[in-house]
Amino acid sequence: MLVTIIIGLLVGLVAKLLMPGRDPSGFIITIVLGIAGSFVGTYIGQTLGWYLPGEPAGFAGSVIGAMILLLIYRMFAGRRDS
Repeated sequence: MLVTIIIGLLVGLVAKLLMPGRDPSGFIITIVLGIAGSFVGTYIGQTLGWYLPGEPAGFAGSVIGAMILLLIYRMFAGRRDS
């Protein structure tokens, strides 16, 4: 579980660094986005045939998934702040 949290943090940080703009989230959201991004990356990869069922996404796939979730999060958080 600790390894999952650490990898989630790393994935979330990389996604935040790659996406320019104001970020309305904190430390916990970064970890959650990273962990959830791994699941999204796995799902997208399996849908596109990049990964087999039961095979986890690689680091790049996890970061792409986290970037997608970060974009969605920013869209909703931006509406709430306005």
